[in-house]
Amino acid sequence: MTNTARRAPWILARSAQATTAAAAVADVFRAAAVRDHHLHHTDASLQRSGFMSMVFLYVMAPAIVLFLVWLARSRHNAQELSPLAPVPSRAWTIGAWFVPVVNLFVPRRLVLDIGRASSASWEQKRGTTLVNLWWAAWITHAVVLTVGGRVAPGSMPLLVVAEALMVAAAVLLGLVIERITALQGAALGAILPVAPLAQV
Repeated sequence: MTNTARRAPWILARSAQATTAAAAVADVFRAAAVRDHHLHHTDASLQRSGFMSMVFLYVMAPAIVLFLVWLARSRHNAQELSPLAPVPSRAWTIGAWFVPVVNLFVPRRLVLDIGRASSASWEQKRGTTLVNLWWAAWITHAVVLTVGGRVAPGSMPLLVVAEALMVAAAVLLGLVIERITALQGAALGAILPVAPLAQV
C-alpha cells in the first residue's frame, strides 16, 4: 500500500464530526421555531420557522454527505486491513441508508462490521456498545419525533426529549467516528511499507 492508501481519514472524520454537531444544534433551534409557530400562528413565527428549517437543511445535507464519504473511506481501509472480514460492499455501504425499513436496521450492522474489521481491539474497547447507544438514540429520536408530531404536536416535553436524543445521537456518532478512525490510524501506521526491490 502507498502512503496515501495507508492514511486514516482524519480530515473527513473531523469534517463529519463538526457538521454533525452543527446539524444537531440547528435542529434544536428549528424544532423550537416550529413549535412556536404551531402555538402562535403569525407571519413572524412562520418566517422564523421557515428560516430555521432552511438553515437546518443546509447544514444537515453536508453532514450526511461527509459522513457517508468518511464511511466509504473507512470501509475501504477496513477491507485493506482485514481482507477476509465480512465488510459490506461499497454500493451497499451507501445505498442501505436510503432504502426504507432497511435503513432502520442495516446501517448499524454496516458500521459494526467496519469497526470489527478495522482492529482486533474493537470489542476490547467496547466499540459495539458505543455503536448500539448511538443507533438507539438516533432511532428513538425519529420515533419520538414522528409520534409526537401526530399525537401531541407542540408538546414541550416531547420536544425536549426528541432534541435531547438528537444531541445525544450526534455526540455518540462523533465518538463512533473517532473510535473507528483512531483504530484504523493505529493499525495502518503499524503496517510497514514494502521496500522497493534493489535494481541490479
